This record gives sequence, structure tokens and C-alpha cells, in this order.
Amino acid sequence: MDAAPMPKEIVALFPPVLAAADEPFVGITTDGVVVPDLFSLRDTGFEPGPAVEATEAFLAGLSEAQRGLVRFDIGAKQWRTWTNAYPTWEPHGLLLDDMEQAQRNAALAIVEASLSAKGFTDTRAAMALNGALGELIEQYPGTLREYAYFFAVYGTPSATEPWGWQLWGHHLDVHCFILGGQIVLTPTFMGAEPVEADRGTYRGTRLFDAERAAGLAARRMLRPGQTDRAVLHQSILSRDLPPELVNFVDGRHKAGAGRDNRVIPYEGIRGDELSAGQQEVLLALVRPYAERLPTGPAEDLMASVAAHLDQTHFAWIGGDGDGDAFYYKVHSPVILIEYDCHQGVFLDNEEPEPFHVHTVVRTPNGGDYGRDLLRQHHARHHRAPR
Repeated sequence: MDAAPMPKEIVALFPPVLAAADEPFVGITTDGVVVPDLFSLRDTGFEPGPAVEATEAFLAGLSEAQRGLVRFDIGAKQWRTWTNAYPTWEPHGLLLDDMEQAQRNAALAIVEASLSAKGFTDTRAAMALNGALGELIEQYPGTLREYAYFFAVYGTPSATEPWGWQLWGHHLDVHCFILGGQIVLTPTFMGAEPVEADRGTYRGTRLFDAERAAGLAARRMLRPGQTDRAVLHQSILSRDLPPELVNFVDGRHKAGAGRDNRVIPYEGIRGDELSAGQQEVLLALVRPYAERLPTGPAEDLMASVAAHLDQTHFAWIGGDGDGDAFYYKVHSPVILIEYDCHQGVFLDNEEPEPFHVHTVVRTPNGGDYGRDLLRQHHARHHRAPR
């Protein structure tokens, strides 16, 4: 996408996304074995009509050649070939920057119809801050732009059958699976460097205020004995961390691009070691991420997280001061959230800082990309005839 490629030594650190996508999908687990019966086909209050109509309008406004580039089967492996950095392969989908303005607006209308107001605002903020970074450093003009994102549609838009869409690129990867009154919005990667634009076209755009504040509240609720279990490392500086937690691309993240089948053991303090009041603070940490979903699905997700709260683990790396950089993870059978303050990639900070943030949300145990729901749907409605 850019005339000046990333240095080869940096590209070598990128995860093997294509190779990983060729592996049979399992999902993120704690031990390599999927916990069964965590998800079910049900109506969570999502109304698919507006998203269906928006997608049909978008597709109708494309040329035949463009439709050939943007449409994929519901089970296509392209769902899994995404990156928050630079694709080292031929990217799939239609680039928003290459669309006419009306077509681009129509694509974004699908995103808006599928997400909550917060979800759409966060998505657009990540895109705008990518453009702000490009203005700030005046490099990589093909990638550090507001609309340098690929869009793809999976399956046929329907009020009853499974389908979805994907928006992916630098610092933003959103996967939206829709099945009737249900919606799955994982994997979702959102990041920004910096998290606030203080000048230029995008001045005033901010991201992650709620996610940072809720994280600090959860860290500060811990009593001394609990801190010993929750805080994995008191410092996030590279000299104080083991080598596996110092990575120019992934930082402390374990669930980023190319990690669909990763085994990630639980770490930190369990929910059943917290008081009732502390458990509410932990639930409040999940809410800014859940609220990217429309109201019904967001509340359904929160209820599912609450039902597994005793098994939910909270882990922390770094300080807990107002200006500190840190990492946190919320990990349960039904959700995995990672928030990481990153070192500079385009800016010159060699250690993690609060102004460069990466976040990942996953549905462990086969739930990402709506895969478990799709499996159940096919088993119920599309059994092969005898």
C-alpha cells in the first residue's frame, strides 16, 4: 500500500497470518480443548433489518467487478486473514479509499446499522486517528489515512440466515457475524497512536477514555493480598519483563492477528476471590467493550460474562498511576479482553506509553467469527439428506 515498505526486520516479527488461517479453526482455549455448550442459538434482541437493507443498497451501488472483489462465502478463510499492521500478502476486499464517496458512505452505513452508537463512534475514531497519525508524521501515505481500510461481505444479507462483514486495516479490525437476532463482534482489534489528535484535520478526536478509566478502577480496587495474585509484573518497562512480553508488533498481546487457535492459560486473580462490590467493578471493566454492540446483544453478552464471573480472571502489568502505561487482561470462558500500552511504532517512544494503545476482544472456545453459532445453525437447518 505504500511506496516505502516496512523494514524487513520488522516484517519478520509479524505473525504468520496466512499459515494460521490454513489451520482448521478451533478457537482460543486455555489448554487446547474447547469448553462445550457455552453458546446457543437464540434471539438476543438484535434487529437485522437495517443492516440487511444497508448491505443490499451497498452491493447494488457497486459494479460487477467490485462485487466480485467484496463478496465471499460465509465460511471463507478470508475472515481470518486480517492484520492490525501491514498485510504482507495481497489483501482481500474493497479498499474504502478506492471507492466513490457514495459507495464508501454506503459501506460505512452497514457498520453504523450493525453497531451501537458507541461502537460506530469508536470505529470511526480509530479510522480518524489513523489519518491524524499520517498528518503528524507525513509518512506512509497509502496506509496512514482515514479510509485505508478493506471491506468485505460474507454470505448473503438475510434476516434469518447467517452472514456478516469485515472491516480491516491498520489499528482497526472489526468482524461482524449476524444470524437473525444474534450478532458476534469478535475478533475486534482497535488501536491508536496517539489516542488523541491535538492538531490538524482530526483535532479533538479521542479513543479509549472509558476503557482506560475502567481498567484503572479495577486495578485500584484490589487489596494488598489480591494485588499479589492479579499483578503479574509491577513494571511494563522492557528491561523488567521476560522476553516473550517484549514484542514490537504484539506488545503484551496474546490474542492478536494470526492467533485464532492460540492456547492462552488463565492468569491473575479469579472472580470468586473478589468481593461482591469488586465483582461489580470487574463487570464494569467489560462494559465499554460490550457496549460496542447494540443494546440487546450487549446486555446478553454482559449476562453471559456475569454468569461466568467466578471463572473470570483479571491480570495486570505496569503501574496504576494516572499517567502510567499498563496492560490488563480479562479472561473467561466467554470473553477475552486485552488492553496494552504500546511502545512507539511511528512515534519515537522506545517504551510503552499511554498515548499508544492496542485493544483486542475475542470470544474464546470457538466463538470468534460466529463460528460456533454457524456450526449449530448448519447442524439444525442444513443437515445432509440421508
